[in-house]
Amino acid sequence: MDGAGRNYVHGYDRLEHERLQDQAGTLVDLLHSDTFYGPGRRVLEAGCGVGAQTVTLARRSPEAHFTPVDISHTSVAAAERATEGFSNVVFRQADIFAPPFAHAAFGDVFVCFVLEHLSQPVEALTTLATLLRPGGTMTVVEGDHGSADFHPDSAAARAAIACQVELQRRAGGDALVGRRLYPLMVAADLAEVHVSPRIVYVDASRPALVDGFTRKTFTAMIEGVRGSAIAAGLADPAAFDTGLRDLHRTTEPDGTFCYAFFKAVGRKRSPSADQAEMRRGRSNGVRHPARPGFAARRPHAGRCRGPGDRGGDRGGARRPAPEAEPAPAACFSGLPRQHREV
Repeated sequence: MDGAGRNYVHGYDRLEHERLQDQAGTLVDLLHSDTFYGPGRRVLEAGCGVGAQTVTLARRSPEAHFTPVDISHTSVAAAERATEGFSNVVFRQADIFAPPFAHAAFGDVFVCFVLEHLSQPVEALTTLATLLRPGGTMTVVEGDHGSADFHPDSAAARAAIACQVELQRRAGGDALVGRRLYPLMVAADLAEVHVSPRIVYVDASRPALVDGFTRKTFTAMIEGVRGSAIAAGLADPAAFDTGLRDLHRTTEPDGTFCYAFFKAVGRKRSPSADQAEMRRGRSNGVRHPARPGFAARRPHAGRCRGPGDRGGDRGGARRPAPEAEPAPAACFSGLPRQHREV
């Protein structure tokens, strides 16, 4: 267990629940305009929290089946309340490092604002990938607090943001994880990984974002760690409050604010693709190391089939075929157009 549930730097109080709901509502189009799961798709939402993203997923893909999980019983209870009336959602309390599901149980996995709280993000992604069927998609969304930029600039505001980044680091997380999504997903052996930046730009011509993002999402997040930052000796009260005041200053008519989220999508490798890649490597005189979970096979003529093999000739029963999953083409979740099979 990673301990993320115990070390969630933002806390679990009512104000944090409200901030997460405000964030989700404000960023729906930015983060989810290209997220859609087709009829019959079985989707695991890992680390669902209070259900802020679950509501959007369930509403935008009404014929898909969602299984959101979170390690916190309190968060799961709040998520269940937030999704009352949705018939395509069934919650489970579970640890994403020890999920209570069979391998290849899902066609898709969705992870949003979770890796930032984990000290072992590759291990988490690798574990979640075992739950995917071959060809299934994994979608990961994260922010990057180092991308925050604003006018008027303020050293005090940047220092307050740095306090949040440091607190998250001390808790085992990484508030700058958005910039690392590509290498993290590649390290988890996902294929066709594609990352797209999702930029939030806010000025007075966008009053909904001024209130919903700059004020109620980002600045509220920094304000929420004030007590912890002061208690940890990272800032004195006057300096931190100056930083908060300067962040609020960016919401005035001449102020601007900019922030980058990152959305990554990859696919679970299929055995046939691995074999084809190895054949290509052999034809080029290149030897590829075996991938995790992929054992190189001996030539067929020298192989003795065991009783559990398909078509085994030792009297063993055939393995039952896995339950069919709707084709991955039914899932569009941020893949570039050339990866979308229609």
